[in-house]
Amino acid sequence: MEHESPLITHVSWGRMVVEGLGEGKDFKLYPGGGRPWDWNETGTRHRPGIQPADVRELLDHGSQAIVLSRGMELVLETCPETLELLKGKGVEVYVEETTAAVQRYNSLAGTVPVGGLFHSTC
Repeated sequence: MEHESPLITHVSWGRMVVEGLGEGKDFKLYPGGGRPWDWNETGTRHRPGIQPADVRELLDHGSQAIVLSRGMELVLETCPETLELLKGKGVEVYVEETTAAVQRYNSLAGTVPVGGLFHSTC
């Protein structure tokens, strides 16, 4: 694929390593690249969780499937409006604990334009 999504090569509490992007705590990944995920940009908090504004960048980069991590202890929630937005755009969505989300994302990365939001702590 021309714009493959970067693979996550390591995930542990508070630390992720992404191909071509290096090390960080939280990441936004999408076909062709990604960057650190700064919750302050959209005012994201554990509750109500991942907002529509958090996933728009993933859609803008052509993600046809999106993996949303809930954190290592499932503390991070997802706003219902976010899921409605993705469903309305026909995007396949997976909401999982972070290590499961990383496995899902990496398995999809070679087959479909996938994006993801990854939170590596609680």
